[in-house]
Amino acid sequence: MSSAEAASPIRFRPASYSATQSRTIEAALVLFAEHGVSGTSLQMIANTIGVTKAAIYHQFKTKDEIILAAAEVVLTRMEAAVDTAEAEKSRSRAREVLIAELIDLAVERRRVVSILQRDPVMVRFLEKHEPFVRVMERLYRLLMGDHAGAEARVAAAMLTAAIAGAVIHPLVLNLDDEALRSELLHLALRLFQLPD
Repeated sequence: MSSAEAASPIRFRPASYSATQSRTIEAALVLFAEHGVSGTSLQMIANTIGVTKAAIYHQFKTKDEIILAAAEVVLTRMEAAVDTAEAEKSRSRAREVLIAELIDLAVERRRVVSILQRDPVMVRFLEKHEPFVRVMERLYRLLMGDHAGAEARVAAAMLTAAIAGAVIHPLVLNLDDEALRSELLHLALRLFQLPD
């Protein structure tokens, strides 16, 4: 990354959606989780919130804009977590902060995390979205530290996949958020050999 890029990183734009747009985004998230991104039409979103398809087009010009807005529900918060962790003085404390923030986010937004990690359309969409790519590079750099060897890479991959998979796994669906958060944090800190 050049010094110019480091000085002015590409960031997620702040979410400043109207109440109607926010309802549209939330409806899209529910439908994406149920039918997948490709299986969700603008008409389905319109029907869910009780408006016309034209009203959806008035709020968002394309389905891609809705997909990005839905992803940004989580990704702006993920970026804030990375910012907070990077501000820590020690690497181990930065990892602790980042892991706790990622777990909080995953537990609170279980449905969205599942879409971001597993929906093939969303995955392909985000792979090309520069702000997402940058945030993930920063996140993995924090988790792996200066070591890009196999062990660090596998540990980072395991952690992120485990958090995303665990929050929607049938075995934990009846756990309340606090119990799930506590267990995830305990196990994640053990994986990275951080104080519990």
